[in-house]
Amino acid sequence: MTVHFIGAGPGAADLITLRGARTLAACQVCLYAGSLVPDELLAECPPDARLVDTARLDLDEITAELVRAHEAGHDVARLHSGDPAVFSAVAEQMRRLDAAGVPYEVVPGVPAFAAAAAALKRELTVPTVGQTVVLTRVARQATPMPEGEDLATLGRSGALLVLHLAVRYADEVVAELLPHYGAGCPAAVVAFASRPDEVVLRGTLGEMAALVRDAGISRTAVILVGRALGAEQFGDSHLYSPERDRGSCRSARDS
Repeated sequence: MTVHFIGAGPGAADLITLRGARTLAACQVCLYAGSLVPDELLAECPPDARLVDTARLDLDEITAELVRAHEAGHDVARLHSGDPAVFSAVAEQMRRLDAAGVPYEVVPGVPAFAAAAAALKRELTVPTVGQTVVLTRVARQATPMPEGEDLATLGRSGALLVLHLAVRYADEVVAELLPHYGAGCPAAVVAFASRPDEVVLRGTLGEMAALVRDAGISRTAVILVGRALGAEQFGDSHLYSPERDRGSCRSARDS
């Protein structure tokens, strides 16, 4: 049988993909992070499915659950918040499943940064302003960052930064980025993106630490910093330009 790593989306239960929901409904066992995955999603599981909250389990215990379900002939849904491609810790789970000979697949989900951009009603890649988005985090009490991936180094690019797992260190983030972006650079924090209790803070980099502190935000949030967040006057992209040669462009229906 197969372990299915499923991106549960950023928070709202209806932001799981159709494939994710269908896969979830076909699995006899579901492992999920209780503090991050909405309860409504668990209603998609079969009525007799075994549900395992992994919030208090370590990697060995999680792996044991996955292997045990596989050996019992059960498909397993491993629900991760957001998208498994980013800050999900699926890599070490896959490595252990490979060693155990357990097959798996990945079903992508809506990442937190996409939900944050939607809440802000902003495109993160604005023509002539910014075409690069850096997804990163800070170390502090987590796994150390690789050499060259500190905020000071990344900040020199001037790219739009999206920081996960960093909101409780907003003061330090601002201090490290100020020399590269300036106090007036647009910034935002989106907490609990897509959920009923979503919080959106807009301002400048210089204001951001105080805004976070005043709002009492300490978890489940992303920080965004970059010129694209405040772009108003910019050139149109070439994509829909009247000067673009569309003679060779064909839709899927024309193929």
